[in-house]
Amino acid sequence: MKGSKVHEHETDVPASDLWAIYGTLRAAELLPELLPHVLAKVEVISGDGGVGTILQLTFPPGIPGLESYKEKFTKVDNENYIKEAQAIGGDILKLGFLSYMVRFEVIAKGPDLSVIRSTVEYEIDDAHPELEAMVSTAPLAATAEKFSEHAKEKKVSITQAAS
Repeated sequence: MKGSKVHEHETDVPASDLWAIYGTLRAAELLPELLPHVLAKVEVISGDGGVGTILQLTFPPGIPGLESYKEKFTKVDNENYIKEAQAIGGDILKLGFLSYMVRFEVIAKGPDLSVIRSTVEYEIDDAHPELEAMVSTAPLAATAEKFSEHAKEKKVSITQAAS
């Protein structure tokens, strides 16, 4: 069974400022720092943030059957602000997901207005329909909110330093 779940977060941050986080390895550095309850650790196994980059994501204790997994960036579109990461190993696949992909899109709605669209696309083995309940955009929603706040704070501190 295939499915997808989408979350959109509108923010008063320019798309280019958000892409400076989402489109680079900065996201991997910030996630455990800003959201330790979502991801305990993110390690770069290989790559520089472009297509082919492999990350090891480690979850905080407390999620049954889910300690860590590896993902590979399969798309990094710096013109359209789209990044896709596919699970390539680890607990998500061991649980019974046949595929698990996360897509981030940063959509400019104006000079200082953007939407972060986070999508999870998945396929699960028909023998494990209960896995669908595990698919949630809540961590992606929390990430969008924190990254927006971080981008705003960074811009405020740069503006204050310049004045």
